[in-house]
Amino acid sequence: MTPDVVSVPPDTAVVAVARLLAERGISAVPVLDKAGTVLGLVTEADLIRRLAGAEDQPTGWFRNPFADPAEQANRYARTHGATAADIMTTEVVTVEETAPATHIAHLMEERGIRRVLVVQDGKLRGLVSRADLLRALVAPPVEAAELSDDRIRRAVLATMRKEPWADTFYTLVEVKGGVVEFHGFRTAEAVQRGLRVMAENVPGVKGVIDLTEPLPPYLYPAV
Repeated sequence: MTPDVVSVPPDTAVVAVARLLAERGISAVPVLDKAGTVLGLVTEADLIRRLAGAEDQPTGWFRNPFADPAEQANRYARTHGATAADIMTTEVVTVEETAPATHIAHLMEERGIRRVLVVQDGKLRGLVSRADLLRALVAPPVEAAELSDDRIRRAVLATMRKEPWADTFYTLVEVKGGVVEFHGFRTAEAVQRGLRVMAENVPGVKGVIDLTEPLPPYLYPAV
């Protein structure tokens, strides 16, 4: 994570927030109260929404009788507000410092967001952005302890059982000197590729050899 995060108090003027983002070359800034508790996040999208709101046309009751007054009022405040508290996004995705990078990446992918705040007891500790995750991805791997071939084999099989496409009936696994060997049959080329990638991600694996063959027609289930 990035520990030194620029933040603003809730009464910061919108113009000042926009200037801060432009000068620092950042795309978002957390909003904190005096105790350091996270109140929200002002992003470039929030500022653009604020700018675009100047051309919003009032929606009268006759034009949209089913409109939610609370939702309309909230949008008006966010598109006409003068402070960070008015325009900030309050539904902020947060994690604790112990959260693994894989979990954070999953949150970003699932929520369609570009950053996650790291908090402890509600207090801001840092921020993880997509760039931070990319740095973690290319960082040199930590040397794993030497694992026995049997332990690696059991780990590969356990991983295969979690995936419905990985066939443990026709596909056999052997491990020699940390190198995983797949024997038996495969149902598709995509399965062959998936097995290789799966094995390569198991700790202790030094290499993968695929010796599987296409599944014979007589072994396919009858329709």
